[in-house]
Amino acid sequence: MRILVVDDDKDIRGYLKANLEAECFAVDTAGDGEEASYLGRNKTYDAIVLDNHMPRKSGMCVCADLRNQGNSTPILMLSVDSDSEHKADLLDTGADDYITKPFLYKELRSRLRALLRRPSKTVSSILQIDDLVLDSSNQTTERGKKKIYLTRKEFSLLEYLVRNAGMTLSRGSLLEHVWDDEVNIFSNTVETHILNIRKKINAPKKKKLIYTLSGRGYQVSESKPI
Repeated sequence: MRILVVDDDKDIRGYLKANLEAECFAVDTAGDGEEASYLGRNKTYDAIVLDNHMPRKSGMCVCADLRNQGNSTPILMLSVDSDSEHKADLLDTGADDYITKPFLYKELRSRLRALLRRPSKTVSSILQIDDLVLDSSNQTTERGKKKIYLTRKEFSLLEYLVRNAGMTLSRGSLLEHVWDDEVNIFSNTVETHILNIRKKINAPKKKKLIYTLSGRGYQVSESKPI
């Protein structure tokens, strides 16, 4: 899943990026409101962590920009203001949740995952297709009774494919949702990761689960796509 973290404090951005990436999120960052508004309107994110007090444009204005565009991406707002009226204003603007600075990362992570569990996003941390089981809360993978070690990026890629089982996902879509802006779009990183995942989850007498559709992309399915 891909997260946008917006804060004018470089240390906070770096702290959140490092911790979220450790939990298999792809993370983009922005240091001011105008950059955040541009990224939010032109890229696809699964959630946005948005500071309110920023240069060039406030988080409240960024939130309004996105909602006026019809963007329904979950937004977790950060602010040093803790009074109820301020919180109500942010929620009325379209924020989905609110956390007061300073905050504990554990609380932010829990609130973020709660937003991602909403029906429009996901309904469970346990994903299964055939006998392949992924637990997104612990980043563990099993096939049958065999535990499978995946790197963080391999897990993120497989998780995105399984969450969209039956759908053909283009290479561009995979790059957009699993990698951040620093990825080289001309590299063969998607192909390499798919190859590595196949080697790890395939086994004799087991169903093939990841299919390549020439010129279209990749699909996870229990049967060969038509």
